[in-house]
Amino acid sequence: MTAATAVMACGIYFFKFANNFAFGGITGLAVLVAKTGVISSGDFNFVCNIVLLVLGFLVLGKGFGAKTFYCSMLLSFLLSILERVYPMDGPLTNQPVLELMFAIAVPAFGSAILFNMGASSGGTDIVAMILKKYTGYDIGRVLMLSDVAIAVAGVFVFGMETGLFSILGLVLRSVITDNFIESFNLSKCFNVVCSNPEPICNFIIRDLHRGATVYTAQGVFSGKKKYIVLTALNRPQAVRLRNFIKETEPGAFILISNTSEIIGRGFHTV
Repeated sequence: MTAATAVMACGIYFFKFANNFAFGGITGLAVLVAKTGVISSGDFNFVCNIVLLVLGFLVLGKGFGAKTFYCSMLLSFLLSILERVYPMDGPLTNQPVLELMFAIAVPAFGSAILFNMGASSGGTDIVAMILKKYTGYDIGRVLMLSDVAIAVAGVFVFGMETGLFSILGLVLRSVITDNFIESFNLSKCFNVVCSNPEPICNFIIRDLHRGATVYTAQGVFSGKKKYIVLTALNRPQAVRLRNFIKETEPGAFILISNTSEIIGRGFHTV
């Protein structure tokens, strides 16, 4: 969680704050507020998250989540530290499109890791949790509208070019975050049609430490009895199983597809 939060902090500070990209969330609002000169982006983010965390504990109680508290505080602390240790007067490069890509991808990568660990970086997520408890509103839609409002405000505060980049960033952010999350959970689903499933099943159980399901089938052309071995593996395990089948059961037919996650590991034979 610490490493993922540090990645998020670097992406936000070096690319989002430096370019005034205001595509939603507390950090997007911090970019707008910093323009007034009253408070820096990092310090505003710190103050906002402190208020939201206190509100979260008061309203949501023990169910609020220690992981969210830790990551939110750490992110705010790191952003404030970066402002003081490495102050920036402008972007790292003169390529706004390149900077936008990093401003989206780097925090999205860290956020996806936190999501997979059951944590979040706080901010508007806390607002969503509170609203979900006391209202019947569509929380996703409410947060999307607030993000759009912040991005559109960037047009008036920083000019048309930066504002349009912020709107584009808002559109791309959710897509890239979802893709990162999906890639972390991606597994390979095997359907192996064979005449002798025992060696394959033994390899899956003893060498790969996974489960499988075996069911009978009949070849349409040959009319012979067949067995289908069904299992889900991560990518390194999938390569090992594929190579094993090619060596020991060269006549087997293998169908491999992507699946989002391995849920169970039980071995069942029907």
